[in-house]
Amino acid sequence: MKHQEYELQKMLCQWLEIQFPKVLFLSDTIASVKLKIPQQLRNKKIQKSGFKCPDLLILEPKKGYAGLFIELKTKSPFKKNGEIYSNDHLKAQQHSLNKLEEKGYKTCFSWEFERTKNIIESYLM
Repeated sequence: MKHQEYELQKMLCQWLEIQFPKVLFLSDTIASVKLKIPQQLRNKKIQKSGFKCPDLLILEPKKGYAGLFIELKTKSPFKKNGEIYSNDHLKAQQHSLNKLEEKGYKTCFSWEFERTKNIIESYLM
């Protein structure tokens, strides 16, 4: 499952680079990297406790937002009624997205290439 998310992330970053070459963006790669224990400990010391960094950070102020931050998934994290699945990791990610929204960023979960591409285009155009 992690490889599928990485492949989606990679495709989106390649597409973003071609379609919007002047837009600055970052892609969080730590989830797809297997760190050794000393590296895990070192990484933990420099991360904000409890904060789950979204996968794709588009650093372009638009439409009253400071930037667009997207948490990528391989399938929807939402139940049919719109509630997020009862999973501690998803809830922590949602909490981080909410905190970023409070600071003026547009945030969302997204899955599938076309869906995410449409979100990015809608934001940037």
